[in-house]
Amino acid sequence: MIRRSLLVAVLTYRRPAALERGLATVLEHVSALERDLGRAISPSVVVIDNDPDESARTTVMSFDSNLVRYVTEPKPGIAAGRNRALAEASRHDLLVFIDDDEEPQERWLEPLIDTWRHTQPAAVMGRVVSKFETPLDPWIDAGSFFRRRRLPTGTVIPVAATNNLLLDMHQVRAAGTLFDDTFGLTGGEDTLFTKLLVRAGGTIVWCDESVATDCVPPDRATRGWVLRRAWSHGNSATLVEIHSADSAVQRAVIRVVSGLRGLLRIGGGSLRFGVGMLSASSRHQARGLRAACRGAGMLVGAFGLAYREYGREPRVRRWPLRTRAAGVRR
Repeated sequence: MIRRSLLVAVLTYRRPAALERGLATVLEHVSALERDLGRAISPSVVVIDNDPDESARTTVMSFDSNLVRYVTEPKPGIAAGRNRALAEASRHDLLVFIDDDEEPQERWLEPLIDTWRHTQPAAVMGRVVSKFETPLDPWIDAGSFFRRRRLPTGTVIPVAATNNLLLDMHQVRAAGTLFDDTFGLTGGEDTLFTKLLVRAGGTIVWCDESVATDCVPPDRATRGWVLRRAWSHGNSATLVEIHSADSAVQRAVIRVVSGLRGLLRIGGGSLRFGVGMLSASSRHQARGLRAACRGAGMLVGAFGLAYREYGREPRVRRWPLRTRAAGVRR
């Protein structure tokens, strides 16, 4: 039986407490997998620190485990960190991404592997559920903003996030797909990466049994953060569409369509917010305002402005023009 090598990549940036909590659980899963020789999987973990000051080194070294390595990626941006993970997995069969503020649940790693083994896709995406450190604002709860989708295992999906994702590295290397550094500070790099992976002939499937818990800190469980994230997601989604266009004409069409869709979301969201105010419905108020913010992000994205959500000092900047989609080695 061929023994496959699997690398779990944990990207981190100045979140030592969250990293310590999540890494402990990741190592429990990896250790259990290594003991189960019948699964024919050889697992290990790499923590990629995006802080040039190496603030996570002490936390990682405190585990004193031969299953985990620590590396630093000084280039700012989440895309640089994810590309470093691809480089670290250059001789591995499988790569699993999980964020530093997530804790795997009891069923996490094995279902991802089993789904990949049965269907042989280029990627398998697992579920993420949210856990809150403080009581949730009723306005946010009414909007259901942290309730995420569920799909039957094996469902083919067009794009995926990288907060609980398994990659078949043989297929990724064959496709030549990389994370685009242009999106390193804006977000959306995982959407573009998986979209290009599918364009190259890969398949992404859902695994509903694999679950990781997103530990939401108090500063993210606020109305302001939810609305900024909606603005950012609308903005990055538009930029991904523009960036992945094949021609100048297609980019122009996407800009116009995205701008119109943004205006419709602003109008529809504002109308729903108004209905919510008149009917005293917190859900309509919350969902309407969030839709309007997402539409505003889409609209400014259509005009070539980008919000750098992951920048050391987030701000809006002019988006660089490209003649073709980046992220694939030619």
